[in-house]
Amino acid sequence: MAKINEVAEAAGVSISTVSYALSGKRPVAPETRKRIEAAVHELGYSPNAGARMLAGSRTHIFALTEPLRRDTHAPTHMSFVLATAVAARRNDYDVLLLTDEQASAGMARVAASGLVDAILVLDVAPDDERVALARSISTPSIFIGVPDDHEGLVCVDLDFHAAATLAVDRVADAGHRSIGLIGQPQVAYEKSNFPPRVRTAFERRAAERGLLHDFRVSGDRMASVEVTRAATASLLDAGATALLVHATDDVHHAVLAEIADRGLSIPRDLSIVSVAASFDTTTLPLQIDVIPLVPASSCDLAVDLAVLSLTPERPEPGLHLLPPVYYDNRSVAAPAGSRPA
Repeated sequence: MAKINEVAEAAGVSISTVSYALSGKRPVAPETRKRIEAAVHELGYSPNAGARMLAGSRTHIFALTEPLRRDTHAPTHMSFVLATAVAARRNDYDVLLLTDEQASAGMARVAASGLVDAILVLDVAPDDERVALARSISTPSIFIGVPDDHEGLVCVDLDFHAAATLAVDRVADAGHRSIGLIGQPQVAYEKSNFPPRVRTAFERRAAERGLLHDFRVSGDRMASVEVTRAATASLLDAGATALLVHATDDVHHAVLAEIADRGLSIPRDLSIVSVAASFDTTTLPLQIDVIPLVPASSCDLAVDLAVLSLTPERPEPGLHLLPPVYYDNRSVAAPAGSRPA
C-alpha cells in the first residue's frame, strides 16, 4: 500500500501539504489539491485511522537540540534554527530550543518528560554523543547532519560529497590543472561532520582528475582574516589557477580582498567557486559561482520526516541527501595561459 511520502513525491508537494489537503485542516490551492487527489487515486493511498488517533495525543512541540559552544559560528547555526522553527510552525508545531553544551543532557531530559513529539538534532559531530541516546529513547529523532555512525538513524543533509565533486569537475572541465581549497577553521575538521566530507571529496576527485591540489584552513578555532589571506597567498604562489572556498562570508571577503590586492581579475586570471555556502553570496563584492547550502531545504525535509515519524508510516532509517545545485555567475573560465591568442 502506498505511503503518504510517496503521494507527496508524486504530487510534487511536502508531506504536510498532503496532510492538510486530506484533512481539510488548512486551505490548499485548487491546482495543488487536484495534483494530490490524482496522486492519491493513482497510488491507491488510504489515510490510516491509527495515524488520525495518534494525532490527538500529540503535544505539538518539537525539541531542537543545538549546543552553543564558544567556537560556534552563530549566524550559520541560527539560520538553521530559524529555518527549523519556520518549517515547524507551518506544521502547527512549536519548537523548544535546547542549547546545553552537553547536548545529550537536554535531549535526555525532554525525552523522559514526554513534553515533545520528536527531536530534531543540529550541529552534528562526527562522533556525536546524541547518536547512542537517539537509539535508546522512544521519541523519534531526526538528525540534520550525518554522524560517522549513522546506522539506524534518519539523517538529512546536503550531499556535500557530490557538491565538492561538482565544484572540482567544473574547474577541471574548464582546463585548470592546479587548484586549491580554502576551508573552515581547523576545529571544524575535528568537531563537525560536513567540513571533512567536503575536504575528502575535494582531494579524492582532484586526484581522480589528475589535478595538482592543496588545502588550507582559515584559522585555528575561529576564522581569521590574516590566516585566510595568508592561505590564499600561499595557494596562488604555489601556482593554483582556481580556488574553491568552503567557509563563512568573512572568509570569502578575505579571499577576494587578497585576490584584488594582487591585481588579479576573476575569471580572467583566476577562477573561483563557493562550495556549500550557507549565506547570501550576493552580498560579496563580486558575484561568484556558488553551490549553496540552503538551510530551509534541509530543515523543511527534516520537519516533514519528523511529522511522518509520528504516524504508522514512519520513515525508514537512512540518509536523505539533497542533491547540490550549481549557480553559474561566470567566475570560472579557462586558465589564462590556455586561451587562444
